[in-house]
Parts: sequence; C-alpha cells; structure tokens
Amino acid sequence: MNQVVTITEAAAFQIKDMMKQNEEEGSFLRIAVKGGGCSGLSYGMGFEQEKGDDDFLDEQHSIPVLVKKEDAAILNGTKIDFKQSMMGGGFTIDNPNAIASCGCGSSFRTAVNAGTPEEC
Repeated sequence: MNQVVTITEAAAFQIKDMMKQNEEEGSFLRIAVKGGGCSGLSYGMGFEQEKGDDDFLDEQHSIPVLVKKEDAAILNGTKIDFKQSMMGGGFTIDNPNAIASCGCGSSFRTAVNAGTPEEC
C-alpha cells in the first residue's frame, strides 16, 4: 500500500524532538484510530518498540511510521501537521475521510465507521 498518512516537515520536527526528549530514538511512531470521543472515533499517536504482523510500515522524514491494516482505510490520505500559535502549539490532523467531527477536533466519524460515541 502507498503512504497512508502524510507527516509535514513541521510535525516531523516536533515528533523527532519528542522522541529525543522521551528517549524514544529508534522507536516507531504509531498512528491509530480508536473508538470513543464525542463523534465515535478518535486519533492516537505514540511510540512503540516493535512492528506487528498487521502493521503497514512507512518512513517519512527518517521517522518509521506504523499504521494497523484495519486503520489504514480510515486514515488513508490523512495529513498530520504541527501548528504554533501564541497559545502554544499542537498537532492538527486533516482526515479527508471524516464526515463529522466534534468541537474539540480530536473526535470524528467516517461514512463507513461511526465508532462508539461517548457523551461530551
């Protein structure tokens, strides 16, 4: 499969900095979808030491990126960026498959996967 998620240069810089601060150099960056949130699905990002049999592996900006095969269709075409503002900085996730999201911006649903919504 081609690249599932695109990581911008700004996001890659922040991820590498986080890897260094948390002594995670040599780890994989896991990008995932999990049930929950106001709209039914939410994003997850974290570091892992091992690749699973059901993972797609991609490398961007020298960062090895893992996405579970079951999450790939939901995340396909997603762009992860890092924006800095006067209030601080944070990752932004632009998923073209999301048809609805809640006000917090971290929860969404797709046309084929509504997830498991929670009370906001």
